[in-house]
Amino acid sequence: MKERGHGSPASAPASAAQGADAPTPERSLAQRLDALARANEVRTARAQLKRDLKGGRRSFDELLVDTPDYLQTAKVFDMLLAVPKFGRVKVNKILITCRISPSKTIGGLSERQRTELVELLRRR
Repeated sequence: MKERGHGSPASAPASAAQGADAPTPERSLAQRLDALARANEVRTARAQLKRDLKGGRRSFDELLVDTPDYLQTAKVFDMLLAVPKFGRVKVNKILITCRISPSKTIGGLSERQRTELVELLRRR
């Protein structure tokens, strides 16, 4: 395996490639607290959504058509597992059929992947 050198511009971050050796600025306490509050809101909203999916109050295909912001960074695999009667094996088969990586986020889906997944879910 080839080790990347520190002097190589391809392996160096943009700031280091420009000669700036300054560390990244620290976040203020207020910034850290804001980020923590936002992360907690996202986790709470996703947990509620998973409960709604499990209870049949929401459908995953509708969420793919009109995706809320807090769901953009959620893994497709994890959210499909919350759908009733969908276990790991079935979710993996669905992702393989639609040519979607198990690590893909909902916001990272291409239009083709999103369309195929919606059509496949609506047929079930």
